[in-house]
Amino acid sequence: MNGTFANGTAPWWNSANTSVAVDAGRLRVNVTGGTANPWDAMVAQNDIPLVAGKSYTLSFDASASGPVTAVTTVQLANSPYTNTLNAAVSLSTTSKRFSFPFTSGLGTPAGQVSFQLGRNAGFSMYLDNVSLTERSASGPVDMTNGFYVDPNSNPATWVRNNAGDSRAARIQSSIASKPMARWIGNWSGDVRAAVSQYVAAADAADKLPVLVAYNIPGRDACGGHSGGGAGSEAEYRTWISAVAAGIGDRPAAVIIEPDSLGDFACMDAAAIQARNRMLTYATEQLRTQAPNTWAYLDAGNAGWVPAGTMAARLRDAGVGNVRGFAVNVSNYYPTGQSATYAASVNASLGGGAKWVIDVSRNGNGSNGEWCNPAGRKIGVAPQLGGDNGTEMLLWVKIPGDSDGPCGIAPGTPAGQFSPDLAIRLIDGT
Repeated sequence: MNGTFANGTAPWWNSANTSVAVDAGRLRVNVTGGTANPWDAMVAQNDIPLVAGKSYTLSFDASASGPVTAVTTVQLANSPYTNTLNAAVSLSTTSKRFSFPFTSGLGTPAGQVSFQLGRNAGFSMYLDNVSLTERSASGPVDMTNGFYVDPNSNPATWVRNNAGDSRAARIQSSIASKPMARWIGNWSGDVRAAVSQYVAAADAADKLPVLVAYNIPGRDACGGHSGGGAGSEAEYRTWISAVAAGIGDRPAAVIIEPDSLGDFACMDAAAIQARNRMLTYATEQLRTQAPNTWAYLDAGNAGWVPAGTMAARLRDAGVGNVRGFAVNVSNYYPTGQSATYAASVNASLGGGAKWVIDVSRNGNGSNGEWCNPAGRKIGVAPQLGGDNGTEMLLWVKIPGDSDGPCGIAPGTPAGQFSPDLAIRLIDGT
């Protein structure tokens, strides 16, 4: 594809109203003003083979000499120019990574990737690192036989240490015996070794481990009860790289940084930019070092951020580098409502991303509260598939682990297991 323009501009071509050159290793497209339509000024590459029903990701770095909006498409190269991806791209003077996952509705050897730049005043666009990659439909689910049950989860550890407690048998049967996620953070010590040991145990059992990476600086900026995280951006990069290295080529599923894209209202612009850099780096590390991992950026929940806004945040955070996104983590929204929200997010992404739903505590739905609300209940057991195209229903939040010293557990810190909370989730009280 010559996406780095290391060998000049071919096989890219440019239309009228543009001129092209390689400038400092990037493609510079000079665009005249006064055009009526986006396609009146464009650069493109033809003869792109597409398979109907296959999932792809179009990724690239782009900037411009001033703020403009462009359109990128994957489409037929000739009439009727049917789109299978059509996405607006907001460009600024700062180079930014864009990733657009989609599922092709076309089966053709004559596809085209285009950047349509008309309908703007005269400007220059800079383009680099363009790739169109197929997103594998097979992966860790096909490599394993069911989900891994963590023998050292907080509920399992409590049951083991409190065998004489009258609540132990019920907590073991309803919670501790179920597969749930292992949360990884600054409490994990040598994180590469800890992750490697956990994933190796699951691999030896031929089961799929689910992990949660939870160490982003400024964590839980809005809620506050789970604050903390790595001390700096550099420290986080080292940490998440070690997480990915610990997984290696063994099968796994990873949820990346719960709440990290929902918290923007409680962050300033510089913190948001830094967070996007760190999340993008996390997606790149998992893609590169953990090729048999399905990773999902956290996308909040159905009652938090509008779907279109969340899709833009996911795109800025590198969702195109990973399998997709997760919704309802540590929350209570019903599965159907969560699936509808996720499908809307996916549509705003252009289609093609996969998603998972946390159903660990949504058996009675949401009452609008998020911090240890009364009357909630554990959800269905983890399983593959779900409504509206959902890929997996998972127990991401550990039932019985407190959301913080609030609600019906005012004295229980975030992340600490409470047998009283667990029983109330079992009973739905």
